[in-house]
Amino acid sequence: MSTRSDPTRSAGVVTQSLHVPTRDGVLVAIDVNLPKGLSPDERVPTILISARYWRSFDMRTPGRPGRPPMGPRAAIEDFLGRHDYAVVTVDVRGSGASFGSWKEAFSQTEVDDIGDVARWVAEQPWSDGTLGAIGISYEGTTAEMLAASGAEGVKAVVPQEMEFDVYTDIVAPGGVLNEAFMKEWDLANCLLDEGRIPKAWGMSARLFVKGPRPVDDDAGGAKLRAAVAGHVDNLDTLEAVKAITFRDDPFGGEGGTLDDVSAFARKEAIEGSGAAVFGWGSWLDGACADTVVRRFVTFENARTAAIGAWSHNMQTHASPYAKPKSDPDPPLEVQWRKSVRFFDHHVRGLGDAAFDTPCLSYFTMGEERWKETDVWPLPGTVPRTWYFAEGGALSPDAPVSDAGADSYEVDFEATTGTSNRWHTQDGVTPVVYPDRATADARLLTYTSPPLAEDTEITGYATVTLWVASTHEDGAFFAYLEDVDESGRVRYVTEGVLRAIQRKISDAAPPYPLFVPYHTYRRADAMPLVPGEVAEVTFGLQPTSVLIAKGHRIRIAIAGADKDTFARVPVKGTPTLTIERTATHPSYVRLPVIERE
Repeated sequence: MSTRSDPTRSAGVVTQSLHVPTRDGVLVAIDVNLPKGLSPDERVPTILISARYWRSFDMRTPGRPGRPPMGPRAAIEDFLGRHDYAVVTVDVRGSGASFGSWKEAFSQTEVDDIGDVARWVAEQPWSDGTLGAIGISYEGTTAEMLAASGAEGVKAVVPQEMEFDVYTDIVAPGGVLNEAFMKEWDLANCLLDEGRIPKAWGMSARLFVKGPRPVDDDAGGAKLRAAVAGHVDNLDTLEAVKAITFRDDPFGGEGGTLDDVSAFARKEAIEGSGAAVFGWGSWLDGACADTVVRRFVTFENARTAAIGAWSHNMQTHASPYAKPKSDPDPPLEVQWRKSVRFFDHHVRGLGDAAFDTPCLSYFTMGEERWKETDVWPLPGTVPRTWYFAEGGALSPDAPVSDAGADSYEVDFEATTGTSNRWHTQDGVTPVVYPDRATADARLLTYTSPPLAEDTEITGYATVTLWVASTHEDGAFFAYLEDVDESGRVRYVTEGVLRAIQRKISDAAPPYPLFVPYHTYRRADAMPLVPGEVAEVTFGLQPTSVLIAKGHRIRIAIAGADKDTFARVPVKGTPTLTIERTATHPSYVRLPVIERE
């Protein structure tokens, strides 16, 4: 037996598709892609990709000789195979050609299934017993779940564009239901579970894809039909999340909450695996950058990280300072190459000093440049406060008057569009924020004077509103924007908080935070008292941006984002009165990086 410790680039792969039994006898479908030309006495490491959206397609046209079967993701399997890794893709239980039912996302059952597949792989004659995992979005979470599975030989995982805390990062950011995405995601899953193609996949997929790929010994499709029939019992995710208001509300089919299926809850198992973790995220993709930062400072084995400015599928640039839908920075193959280097170092043990020390690489928008740090927050971070002032101004000076307020009737037609940071999570929508000047006309805005120097903001901004409302509940949105000399308004980042979740807790949070801690638990609900002034403080999604000299900083306040988030309250139109007095100063605090 020999192990390819000095891999060569393979010319292609040999593919097999089969069912693997899990511990309770449920069969999950897998594709095994081995480097072409692998001799019987050679062993290679394996990279797992565990899929919720079909591991591969049953095509109406002939397959591609020497390449892995086509699937709903970019050709990462090809790339890994060319670098002499076996690649095993999996339909998770209750999806694709796998049997069983899917009771909830990222359940313990799913973790255990991934471990069962990993143990099966390690026993195969072509396996050297070492494993890694990679994936974007759902597949990013399942990649990290491999490290929590207890399987031996797991050396490295590369989770990309995923959530650290399912409640705050995807289901209900700030306690407000992420309604548009949850509807679209649930509908897509329902179609896939019936063996049908979601509309979002495009006409080409509907023309050329029959459905999920059957296993090799299922020529008549009987096994596939039986597996699909069992998916009828899958969880109705939309109805499940619509029943959730608080973090501790029940969720799913295994008797837990959203916390139980979150990455942070598996810290002990992930760290205990000893597997190195390389997290990827984007400043403009939901809360994925927040995930990268929190993992980097929470997990001892997650010391390599990258935050760019791309869409959810990492295939288009999303910086508001770049051409919309342009190529990502870096290009996709460069991203893959860095992941392969990471696997080569940790799985094959080839040695690469770049992965021996903590490193978070991050992209500063506006400056359009990559940088690195080994700590967070960044050294040289100085909090700079801008106060809401008369006439829609932002002022560096705190108010001195005991009078001053602005009234705003919530405009429920306000929107950030349908190509924003939350819609891109469908996996196909590029992030494009057009000029926000017209959208801001529906909002309450506060704008600074032109900046006297270039200003880098990297980290978490926080907003404090002293506000009275005509209603007990509502949603508060704050957008950080860059206004250039021509009046063009560029979106930078945002934060949101539901009014009843406004209590700031002095308890220890479940993981390090860089913004005020809201528990989102039922016991801490704090409705507004109509007409009474209350403090509402919340963090914005982290960012890294250079606001150029002569540009102005803007904070825009809204009470709705109609194309993305659920309406709060369901009925009625709140009028907000935002105070800006010496006693009740409303302001934004920005993490500014001192520049030489």
